[in-house]
Formats: sequence, C-alpha cells, structure tokens
Amino acid sequence: MPKTTKVKKKVSKPKTKVKKAKPKIASKAKAVSKAPIKISKTYVPKDTEKYMCEKHKVFFRIKLTEWKKELVKANNEALYFGSMDDNSISADVVDQASSYTDKNVEMKAINRQIKLISEIDKALARIREDIYGYCLDTAEPIGLKRLIARPVAKYTIAAQEKHEKNEKVHADD
Repeated sequence: MPKTTKVKKKVSKPKTKVKKAKPKIASKAKAVSKAPIKISKTYVPKDTEKYMCEKHKVFFRIKLTEWKKELVKANNEALYFGSMDDNSISADVVDQASSYTDKNVEMKAINRQIKLISEIDKALARIREDIYGYCLDTAEPIGLKRLIARPVAKYTIAAQEKHEKNEKVHADD
C-alpha cells in the first residue's frame, strides 16, 4: 500500500472589509420612498394634487378592497339564507312559482355582484400596474370625479359612450 502524507493546509485570517460611509441624505430618501403612504379615513382626492399620486392610489385601493369585502359578505349571506328559505315544497302552485321567481331574481343579482367583484379585482391589478385612472383606449386621465363615482371605470366618458354605441350596433346585428 502506498504511503499517504498529510498536507497541512494554510489557514488565512479573514480580511476585514472597510465600509464606505454613505451619505445620510440618500439613505433617508430611500427610506421615505419605501414607507407606505397612510391617509386619513376622511381623505378625498383633490384636483389640486398630482393626478394618480400615491395618495390617490392608496385611496382607491382602500375603497375598492372595502367594496369587494362588502359584496363578498352580501353574496355569502344571500346564498346562505337563500338556501335556508326554501318554499318550493309548498303545495300551492302559485307559491312555488313565486318562490322560483324570487330565487331567479336573487341569483341574477348575485351573478351581477360576482361580475362586479371581478371588475374590482381588475381595477386593483391596474393600480398595481400603475395604469389605474387612465383610459384603456386613449390613455387619457379618466378623472377623479368619475373614479370616485365609479371606481372600476376603465374608460373616459367619451370612450365609454363609444363602447356602448358599438355594443348596441353589434347587438342589433
């Protein structure tokens, strides 16, 4: 058997790194830009502020998420209480028809709310992508008044009218 010799490894001490001093102004600016913006509960976006500044985005994000929570809660309650209130077993045909009509109307309302929840999710995605508040057709600002009235708005009023006119024309075909 061949002889093996042990080789001693040279151990070097780790070198200490010299840290460069960063200007304090730059580090504070980074900290300020990364800090989440907080707004009061009574805050309302103003036309005097820069359009779709961080305050506006936070305001609409909060408004949309609260609206979504309310819709989900209302849908869950309607589905839960609607399933408990089953009068379709009634012997009277008129009562059965009335119950069927009520359930049909209720389900249509729930379906509309589900579509609205989907639109809210799309609006929240547009906020994350920094395109919220601008028309998807023309890229013009939609306007604060319109967004406050309809936070899921995707188009300016003129572009919305054009879309509705096109839908009507195609529906007539």
